[in-house]
Amino acid sequence: MRITWVQPEDLLPHELAASRDEGRDVSALAARWVAAGGDLTPPVSGASPVVASPALRALAVELLDAADALPAVSEPDDLAALRSAWPASWTLPTDVAVDRLHGAWLGRAVGCLLGKPVEKIPREGIREILDATGRWPLRDWFTARGLPAEVAARWPWNRRSAPTSLAEHIDGMPEDDDLNYALLALRVLETHGHGFRSEDVAQAWLDWLPAGRVFTAERVAYRNLLLGHAPPASARRHNPFREWIGAQIRTDVYGWVNPGRPDRAAELAWRDAVVSHVRGGVHGAMWAAALAAAAPVASTVDEVLDAAEAVLPAPSRFAAAVREARALGSGSAGWEAVVDELYARHGHLHWVHVRPNAALVAAALAWGRGDFERSICAVVSGGWDTDSTGATVGAVTGALAGAKELPARWVEPLHNRLASSIAGFDGIGFDELAERTRELASADRREVAA
Repeated sequence: MRITWVQPEDLLPHELAASRDEGRDVSALAARWVAAGGDLTPPVSGASPVVASPALRALAVELLDAADALPAVSEPDDLAALRSAWPASWTLPTDVAVDRLHGAWLGRAVGCLLGKPVEKIPREGIREILDATGRWPLRDWFTARGLPAEVAARWPWNRRSAPTSLAEHIDGMPEDDDLNYALLALRVLETHGHGFRSEDVAQAWLDWLPAGRVFTAERVAYRNLLLGHAPPASARRHNPFREWIGAQIRTDVYGWVNPGRPDRAAELAWRDAVVSHVRGGVHGAMWAAALAAAAPVASTVDEVLDAAEAVLPAPSRFAAAVREARALGSGSAGWEAVVDELYARHGHLHWVHVRPNAALVAAALAWGRGDFERSICAVVSGGWDTDSTGATVGAVTGALAGAKELPARWVEPLHNRLASSIAGFDGIGFDELAERTRELASADRREVAA
């Protein structure tokens, strides 16, 4: 048995790539690694692991330490600096209907489920699968029915997800980390209230989240917590995934319990995100929470995108990425042309990195104009982290519509049932989740009024 995502020899190639993206000179570190026989190509998830010699592993640790000591890119991710740039007031309504929250939960599940079977399949593979089954452009659940054997062999479904997420197998919402983290956020809020700390999030992970259900930055942070590194140090030691998508998928609930207040949502998201992420990874978490705060009370998707952009630090790579992507999606180009441009700008980054995925989300929301089906099908067909982007876009457009307005053919296969490995939530209904979320939103308003 070999645990992935934490071995030094696996982490170092990712670290070199992350450091270069942040503008840090790691050429000397890379040269030492290559000279010792190390591989600069990051390992592929699911590939047979190569066990490093003790000497090579020790060198990887030394080089990771050296990379950690290099000056960081200058982008604000401390809360005081971020908060200082936020608007002094917000104009969104703060009264939220439970139907809109119900739509948010359902939309998150539907979008996630749509993207699950093609997670890790590149964009060209998704297109070939759909073309081969006469289902392009994407407009329904994926299916293996009618798929030629040679196409199936060339682009195999996600092996963990296909048995529960293809059209012929869907029977309720299966477990997924994009929903597990939302449930965990709900538990943190119900246990500690809106005043929870980063340490409370970290403890909730250790208490409730199975280690085998965390990946990339979360697995590194989990390891760091067990080694005694409390937040924010848990995010900063040997963590090349610090600006990947993990924190962005965890924060919708912080928005839903702060309807109309993207600033409060972003602050709660920050407390969660710094357990495992820095800079762009934190900005993504705040942006997603702000989207979620606006969507259940806004009238248009532009109001939602405006609110989310307002919590971002203007001079940051993440803010530039989502604003540029929104402009692309708002233009007259067809969706495929929009995605072509996004790949030209961000295709050099890992498919789980936060910037390309957030850019795809922003573009899909702008291009979809708030329509649920148009938006989730666009973002999933765009590739990269399909279940996570589908979940975020589904949550926003589901909240804009409300549960009663969501198409039955997307919602009914869920059977109002969510599977989870988090104790106390397995089999829970989305209607109950909406009611509990509304209660937390109401409780915060009572606390503020007092």
